[in-house]
Amino acid sequence: MTGPLLFFMHVLLIGLRASGKSTLGRGLAAALARPFIDLDDATAALMRAQSAAEAINTQGLSAFRLAETQALREVLAFPSPHIIALGGGTPTAPGAADLLRAAMGDGKACVIYLRAQAATLQARLRQSDTATRPSLTGASVVDEVPVLFAQRDELYTLLANNTLNIDTMDEPQAIAALRLMATK
Repeated sequence: MTGPLLFFMHVLLIGLRASGKSTLGRGLAAALARPFIDLDDATAALMRAQSAAEAINTQGLSAFRLAETQALREVLAFPSPHIIALGGGTPTAPGAADLLRAAMGDGKACVIYLRAQAATLQARLRQSDTATRPSLTGASVVDEVPVLFAQRDELYTLLANNTLNIDTMDEPQAIAALRLMATK
């Protein structure tokens, strides 16, 4: 969806870990003077946990995914437009993809997939602190990226209104590109 109406919609960022959803979401929110929500934080708060990792570690991934769908439902109902960084697994949570499709169909949301190749994401993760990131496959957080990419890339692509390939972009370039997508 394009045109001036897009400026009045929620902009949701999806993608794998290390794709920059939270960082770029904060930057885009500042550039557009909109509130920012990190859905991982909203989900953790619903679960009365300090972080998504704590919620997953103490209450389990299934409980986290159910809470994630509830958090998504709540933020999509906000009347003013927000920039929302979804968790990497949000589209796989029970009912979440349907909520996203409905919000897009109702003209309430635009979904942008921050897409990077597995090797790019692995390199970023190697340079960051992964101690608080729970493994989703039993492999290390870095080693599981190709598996998660294979499992989720098609879903992300099908759900998104737009895809931004971020492999070679730095933060200012990506924010500029996102700003264009969110306002054209």
